[in-house]
Amino acid sequence: MTGSEESSSFRLVYVPGVMPDKWVRVWNERHPDLPLALTQVPAGAAAGRLLEGGADAGLVRLPVDRTVLSAIPLYTEQTVVVVPQDHLVTAVDEVSPEDLSDDIVLHPLDDVLDWENLPGRPAFERPATTADAVELVAAGIGVLIVPLSLARLHHRKDLTHRPLKDAPESSVALAWHEAATTDQVEDFIGIVRGRTVNSTRGRTQPPAQEKPTGAGRGGARRKPVPGKSAGAKRAGKSGQSGGRSSRGGSKGDRQGKPRRRS
Repeated sequence: MTGSEESSSFRLVYVPGVMPDKWVRVWNERHPDLPLALTQVPAGAAAGRLLEGGADAGLVRLPVDRTVLSAIPLYTEQTVVVVPQDHLVTAVDEVSPEDLSDDIVLHPLDDVLDWENLPGRPAFERPATTADAVELVAAGIGVLIVPLSLARLHHRKDLTHRPLKDAPESSVALAWHEAATTDQVEDFIGIVRGRTVNSTRGRTQPPAQEKPTGAGRGGARRKPVPGKSAGAKRAGKSGQSGGRSSRGGSKGDRQGKPRRRS
């Protein structure tokens, strides 16, 4: 697909934990005739969907292959540990990796955190998904470390979470195939970046309106207002009108020459 080609809908994929609602709402307001097709995909499948042409853009988790995908980082999430409500770490506001040294820390196959050394003790098997790992935490088998949005997505009343310091973090980005940067993609980039519909960086701009010139509309001069002309002002200052002396002239004008006596 080239930049000039447009489809009948804008196809957006997003990964679990991401909430695209506000951007979708703005898109629908600005493009009522172009529906947005929204599809959730596993975090590990989002990049492949973009590369295969199955989506126009995606809200994905970094990293992605920047040699073929363009990406705009949006935000970085806090990392938390999910534990049962009666776990010892619930007594503190923040947990360190050392606090989990005696716990089995579950490591699902769809984990989105880039670990060098996972804290705690490893489980005998890795759960297939984060959702499966949450079920194991609820069963008292271990604890789970995830981005905050995933802890909220899989919230249960019998579980809680605490921030985990000194842990890897997950960043979310808007990504698209670099070779398929369409006008629709550019419009969605503007929405995600918070540009208004009249932004100077937008793709489509409203027609510019001509400013009125100093001569007024149509270039016509303004008509003088009666009694307000420059000549009238000067006459008012000198006490004369049309070159004739006024009735109430100055003192020097009233004296004139002395009469000759007969």
